[in-house]
This record gives sequence, structure tokens and C-alpha cells, in this order.
Amino acid sequence: MTNPRPEMRHVYAHPFMDSGRWEHFEHRAGDVFICTSYKAGTTWVQMICALLILQQPKLPQSLSSISPWLEMRINPLDEVLATFAAQTHRRFIKTHTPLDGIPYWDDATYLYCGRDPRDVFMSLVNHLANSDVEHLMKLTAERGVEFEEPPPMPEDPNELFRMWLTVPMFDWEQDGFPYWSHFSHGSTYWEFRELPNIHLLHYADLKADLGGQMRRIAELLQIDVPEALWEDLIEAATFESMKRNADQLAPEVDNGAWHSNAQFFHKGTSGQWADVLSKESLDLYDKVKVARMGPELTEWMEQGSGSGSVQ
Repeated sequence: MTNPRPEMRHVYAHPFMDSGRWEHFEHRAGDVFICTSYKAGTTWVQMICALLILQQPKLPQSLSSISPWLEMRINPLDEVLATFAAQTHRRFIKTHTPLDGIPYWDDATYLYCGRDPRDVFMSLVNHLANSDVEHLMKLTAERGVEFEEPPPMPEDPNELFRMWLTVPMFDWEQDGFPYWSHFSHGSTYWEFRELPNIHLLHYADLKADLGGQMRRIAELLQIDVPEALWEDLIEAATFESMKRNADQLAPEVDNGAWHSNAQFFHKGTSGQWADVLSKESLDLYDKVKVARMGPELTEWMEQGSGSGSVQ
């Protein structure tokens, strides 16, 4: 039986993130939480929320400044909390934590974005290559975080894929190396999808009908957008526009997280895995996916809803 309300069961403490920071967050009625796994449309949904809430196609600050990642350890917690406390507009907060690691409030809105796990992995490969890991580790150490040096990443994407599918970073998970489980993350939100303030989006749906999905999100957030603004807001949320404005929109640009900000917005396409992953890798994936997510969530995660009907 599904629990009537989500509960915090775990603290996700990773060299780059700490979900324990939620203990210090003071929420407001109307807060919007952008709750995606890594490489599954986080920045895209953040940008859409920024455009709908601020109702201007060019943001006044970097996206990470307006909507910081609460759990990110390289950003001093007191500064992040001060940013949110000072905001007078409706707040939209980035989190990569599964639903069993963050607070649940009835008067907040939770937007989860799903994506085909194979596409998430391919985007992760680009992410790891583009991350300035040495710089980020240095910043993390300067914040007083103690951690073990991560093992080297396999150069063979199929070997990395096998590790990603079978090696956990947390005792209660079964996969996710070198971060956390994309499968488990999705399951925690899927379980509570019937709650009226938890809404499921999908990367494929955003690609297929960006304008329609933005209007759907506006409706979910109960935001009225003047019709004259829609064309400019939708254009600002396109992949091409966001890549052109990568110096403002890529996450953690103020921390020098990337070798190339534009490379963060790599291709934004689906299905690249077909030319990279071996039959052996895909056979392993087929075994893992249903065991971790079940058939219904697996189908949705790989295909999206098409009509955007999953709420």
C-alpha cells in the first residue's frame, strides 16, 4: 500500500551534495521544488519556471543565482539560505534529492522530470568529461568537507555503464555510481504521483511540444501569462537559445564548474546510446530497469507520456 504522505528516510551525503541542508530551509507557501535526477532536464525546468514566474525572456542574474541548488556543498549554506530569504518573487528551488530525502509540504509544488535512463547515461558521459573536477574538489575541500578521492572513471563507456547500473554510492541503493540512483530517484516520485502537488514532467514531452508543456506547467503553478509574452518565453526556453546563453544559464557558472559552459548544453537529443552501448550492456540494462522501477514506470521513463497526461 502506498504511504499517504512522503517521508524523509535518508540523508544523501555525497562529496558534492548534502541533503541534510534541508534541515535549515524555511519554506514558504507556494514554493516550487524542481526535483529531477541528474542529466534529466533540471536546468530546462528551472529555466521554464524562471520564465513563467519572472515573465521576462532575459533573466536579471545567472540562473544558479536566482535558483541555487540547495544541497550543493561548494555554495556556503548561509549564503544560499540568505538568497532564498531575500527573494520576494515566488521561489523555485533546485534539488537533486529523491523524495525520501527532502521535506514534504502540502502547500508547495514538486516538479519531477523523467528521462530515458540510457539518455541520462549518455548525457552523464559528456557531463563527466566537461566537469572541472579538480577545481570542484578544491572548492569542496575549502568548505571543510572531508571525502575520499573518487576512483578513476573507466574510459570505456560500456564499462562505466555497467558500473552505473550495478555499483551504488549509498547502502540503500543498488546502482548510480558515481552519483546516486536515477532508477530509485524516479521511483520515489512515481510512488506519490497521485498527490495533488506532485507533478511528473518528461524530457521527451518537453522536446516534442515545448510550448504546450510550458502552458501545462503554468497551469500547474496557477500562473497567468499574458498571451503576448508566450512566443518570447517559449523561444527563450529552446535548447538553441539556452546554449547561446550558456554563460548565464549553465549550472554553477559562478563557481567555474565547467571546462566549457556551452558544452554543458551538449546536444539535447535522444537515442545516442544506440551507437555506443553494446548488446551486452543493453541486455544488462533490460534486466536492471524492470527490477528497479517496475514495468509501468519503465515504460513511462523510456517514452514519456506523449500527451503530457501524467500529472
